[in-house]
Amino acid sequence: MWIYEKKLQYPVRVSKCDPRMAKFLIEQYGGADGELSAALRYLNQRYSIPDKVIGLLTDIGTEEFAHLEMIATMVYKLTKDATPEQLEAAGLGAHFVNHDNALFYNNAAGVPWTAAYIQAKGDPIADLFEDIAAEEKARATYQWLIDMTDDPDLQDGLKFLREREVVHALRFREAVEMLKAERDHKKAYLPVTHF
Repeated sequence: MWIYEKKLQYPVRVSKCDPRMAKFLIEQYGGADGELSAALRYLNQRYSIPDKVIGLLTDIGTEEFAHLEMIATMVYKLTKDATPEQLEAAGLGAHFVNHDNALFYNNAAGVPWTAAYIQAKGDPIADLFEDIAAEEKARATYQWLIDMTDDPDLQDGLKFLREREVVHALRFREAVEMLKAERDHKKAYLPVTHF
């Protein structure tokens, strides 16, 4: 299903070691509206959605894995030169004790990722509205992350991710309208009554 090219979807650069920012970015790694949750949500929803939008969910779900890789790279670059003292000062002391420099799927508060984050109702329009909301929440989070750093290189990558969330939300909105139009054009055949 996938062909993996060993390069990031968009270049990830950081200007300085910043474990505080890495702690915040973890939200998009293992948080409820982060990239892992989005990828798994969309790829899971494909099994109960009309054929017309399966490709959309596959494409966006796959792209979310590319975004997850970008976030992991950002976190790695922001922490690779950090001392244990710097990690502790940034609120990553418990993470360091449990995982050293390895990434772990949890949110910025340290709460582990859970499958409860994945929404799938089985109703195509309800699921797509959930997806739109998830994309808009992720867009908002990326904006807040951009606002929290003065690193122009990091901001560049975060702006790319923010804009992809906007595009995904638009694509999901188009899919909703397509499914609503199809639903509204279905013919209902009433029984013929004889007079």
